[in-house]
Amino acid sequence: MPGTNLTREEARERAGLISVSEYHIKLDLNQGAKQFISDTKVLFSVNSVGAESFIDLIADSVEEITLNGVALDANEVFADSRIRLPELAAENELHIVSRQAYTNTGEGLHRFVDPADDEVYLYTQFEVPDSRRVFPVFEQPDLKARFFFTVEAPAHWLVVSNQPTPEPEAIGVAGAQSHKPGEAIARWVFEPTPIMSSYITAIIAGPYEGERGSLTSSDGREIPLGVFARKSLVEYLDADYIMEKTRQGFEFFEKEFDYPYPFAKYDQVFCPEFNMGAMENIGAVTHTEAYVFRSKVTDAMRERRVVTIEHELAHMWFGDLVTMRWWNDLWLNESFAEYTSTVCTAEATEWQDAWTTFASLEKSWAYRQDQLPSTHPIVAKIRDLEDVLANFDGITYAKGASVLKALVAYVGRDNFRRGVARYFKKHAYKNTELVDLLTELEAESGRDLKAWSKAWLETAGVNTLRADFELDSDGNYTSFAVTQSATEDYPTIRPHSIVIGFYNLVDGKLTRTDSVAADVVSERVEIAELVGKQQPDLLLLNDDDLTYAKLRFDERSLQTALKAVSTLDDSLARAVIWGALWDTTRDGELAPQLFIDAVLEHIGGEDQSSTLRVVLSQLRTAATLYVKPENRASVAERVADRLWVLAKEAPAGSDRQFQFFTAFAGAAVSAAHLDTVEALLAGEIELAGMPLDTDMKWNLLQALVAGGRAGEAEIAEMLASDKTANGEQAAAASRAAAPTTAGKEKVWHDIFETAGVANLIIRSSGTGFKRASDVEVLRPFVAKFFDSLSTVWETRSYQIAEELITGFFPLPLADEELRDATAAWLTANADAAPTLRRLITEELADVERALLVQRADV
Repeated sequence: MPGTNLTREEARERAGLISVSEYHIKLDLNQGAKQFISDTKVLFSVNSVGAESFIDLIADSVEEITLNGVALDANEVFADSRIRLPELAAENELHIVSRQAYTNTGEGLHRFVDPADDEVYLYTQFEVPDSRRVFPVFEQPDLKARFFFTVEAPAHWLVVSNQPTPEPEAIGVAGAQSHKPGEAIARWVFEPTPIMSSYITAIIAGPYEGERGSLTSSDGREIPLGVFARKSLVEYLDADYIMEKTRQGFEFFEKEFDYPYPFAKYDQVFCPEFNMGAMENIGAVTHTEAYVFRSKVTDAMRERRVVTIEHELAHMWFGDLVTMRWWNDLWLNESFAEYTSTVCTAEATEWQDAWTTFASLEKSWAYRQDQLPSTHPIVAKIRDLEDVLANFDGITYAKGASVLKALVAYVGRDNFRRGVARYFKKHAYKNTELVDLLTELEAESGRDLKAWSKAWLETAGVNTLRADFELDSDGNYTSFAVTQSATEDYPTIRPHSIVIGFYNLVDGKLTRTDSVAADVVSERVEIAELVGKQQPDLLLLNDDDLTYAKLRFDERSLQTALKAVSTLDDSLARAVIWGALWDTTRDGELAPQLFIDAVLEHIGGEDQSSTLRVVLSQLRTAATLYVKPENRASVAERVADRLWVLAKEAPAGSDRQFQFFTAFAGAAVSAAHLDTVEALLAGEIELAGMPLDTDMKWNLLQALVAGGRAGEAEIAEMLASDKTANGEQAAAASRAAAPTTAGKEKVWHDIFETAGVANLIIRSSGTGFKRASDVEVLRPFVAKFFDSLSTVWETRSYQIAEELITGFFPLPLADEELRDATAAWLTANADAAPTLRRLITEELADVERALLVQRADV
C-alpha cells in the first residue's frame, strides 16, 4: 500500500492553510464494468497566497486538471494518490476529470453483479480514507464542506445520496461500453448537502427496492424514511420492523440529546459484499446484507441488528453533526454510538436485556483486545491513516463504551444528558476534540474530569479485581478488602464503582441475598460493611457490571459458579459469571477442560441468546486451541456428543435448539457424527422445530466436506440450487473446508494467486480454510503464509490484506513451531509497515496464549 498514506502532521498543516467551501461532483456510471468517470470542481481558499498544497485522489488516470483557469500536466503533478497544487490564490477553483476504478473490496465505489439476475449494484464506503477513490478530495475529517452530487446511471436504478433523491431526467441511452448497451440512462441532480466531512458522503445506486415511510421530528418536520435491498433479496426484507426500530430510535435520541434530527431524510440500504456491520453516512446509512434474514437466525443476531440500527442513528448526532478533528478521537464517534445505542435498545425497544448482551458480547471483545500487545489507550495516538485503519477494534468500540457507561454513573445521567446537549448546540457542523466534550460535562456535573480522563481514556490495559478476606470458625468475614492489580506493562490503577453481590443456593437456585456498593480507588480498599457477614456461596464482584475490569473468584465462589451458574435467574449476573470463568481460563488459571465441563453441564439452561452465542464460541476455542493436542480428539467427540443431545432436548423451534444444532454441525468430527449429519441433510433424520432451510443445508454440507464425506460435486449441486451471493460465499467456505492439503492448496491458489477475488469470497474462504479435524493439513501453509506477506501488503488494499492475514493465518496449529515461525518473521522484518507488524503480533499473541492455557490443561 505505498503512496496512499497521510500523516497527522500533514493533515494539521493542510487544515491550517486551507478552507474548503464546495465540491461539485458529477459521476458517470455508464462506462462499463471496470471504470466510471468523475468530473469534480472544488472551491477552496487559502490563508497564504502563493502557498503549495495537495488534494487526494486514487485514480486509474487523470484526464484533466485545471487550477484557477490554468491547465496542469497530470504527469507532473499527480503521483502516489496526490495531486500537487502549486501557487495557490486566496480563492481557488480546481477542476479535475478522472477515470476511477470500481472495486470489489468494499472500499471506494464497490460494484457487485447479482448472480440471481445479472443486475448491477453499487455503493460507496469511504471511512477512513476512501472517498478519494471516487473523487478528488481533501481527505481529512476537519476539512468540511458542502457537496453537490450529480449522478448519471441507468434510468431504472434507484440512486440514493445524503440528500433526498430528486426526480431523474432522461439523457439518452447507454453506449456499447456499458453493462447493458442501449438501455435508457438518466441524470440525478441532488441538492447540496449540509457542511460535512467527506468520509460520510455516499452514493448508492442500482435497482434496489424497498419501502418508504416518514416520521415527524421533535421540531415538527416530516422526515422521509426509506429501507431498501437488492431485488432478489427484497422478499426477505422486513422493512416495517426496521422502520419501527428507527422511529423508536428517533424519539429516544431527540429527547436524550435535546436536539432534533439535524438532516433532511433517513434512508437505510442493505448492501451486498459489505465489509462491516453498517456505516453512518448522513441520511444514507449502509448495512450489511447479513441483516436481511433469508434463513433462520439467532435471536442474538436479531438483537444485534437492532443495536446496529440505533448505533448508526446515534452517529447522526455524534460523528456526523459534530465530527472529530482527527482520528485519535475516533472513539468519540464509536464509543458514544455503541454506548447510546445500547441504552436506546434497552429502554426504547423490546430488547430490554441489551446490557446483558453488552456484558457478554461487547466486553468479551474489549477484554481480549486490551490484553493483546497492540492494545492502546481509548484516545489513541494516531500518527497516520494506516494507524487508524487498524484501530476499528475492541478498544475503540467496546472498551470505550464500557468506560462511557462508567462515566455516566460518575457524573450522573441527567448531567450527562445536559452536557451532551450543550456540546451539540455549541459545536454543530464543526469538529471537536476530547476536551470539548469533557468541558461541557464538567460544566454540568461540577466534577473535574481531568484525572478521570487520564486514568480511563489516556492509558491502556485492564485491571483485575479480587476479594481478600479472612473468616472465623463460623464462616463470617473478620476482614474484607477488594484489591485491584494491573499488568507490568500497563500499571495504571483506576477508580472503580462496583456492587458486590452475595449469592446463596436457596432451594437449589443461586439467589442474590445481599449487596453492597463500593468505590475501589486504590490497590486495596477495605470494605468495613462486610465484616461480620456470613460468607456466601458465591461472591460476585462487579455485580450489575458497572465497571470495566476482569474478575477473579475466591475458591468457594469458583466451585459454586462451576456447579450452579445455570440456576441463577438474573441474565446479567450469569453473563458476568461466564465472563469471569472465561477470563480465568484464558489466563491459564483454570484448566480448560473444567471450563468445558461447566459449559456442557450448564449451557442447556442459558436462555439469553447473545450469552449463549458467546459461550458456545468460547467452548469451541477451548476445545480446539486450549486443550492439549493429545486430548483434543476425545474432547472434540465429547463436545459434539453433548451438543447433539442438547439440540434434541431443547424446546422445538427455540433459539437454543437452533444454536445447539448449528454448533453441532460445526463440531461434528467422528464417523458417528458425520453419519448423523448425512442423515439430517438427506432428510432421513428430522428434528421437530428445526426445518432445514438453505443456510442450514450449507452448514451441514460444509461439515461433510470437512469430514471427507462430500466434495466438489456436492458443492456444485447445492450451488446450482442456490444461485445467489450467499450461495457463492457458502460454496467458497465449503471448498476451503476440504480436509486434505491438496484441497487447501487449491483454495490457497485461488485466493492468494488470483487477482480480483471479491472481499466476502476471501472472508468465507478463510473461515473454511481454518476448519480441519487434523490440523496437520495446515502445516505446509506456515511457510507459504509468511513468504506471501510482503507481496500481499504491497499489492492489495488494506481491507483485502487484513482479510488474507487474519483469515489464513494457520492458528489451529497453535504450537511451538508456529510460534517460532511467527516470531522469526517479526524479527526478520523489523522495518515492515507498523500496521502489518501489528496484525502479525496479534496472531503471535493468540498462539502464545493458546500455549499458556494448554499448559494448564489437566
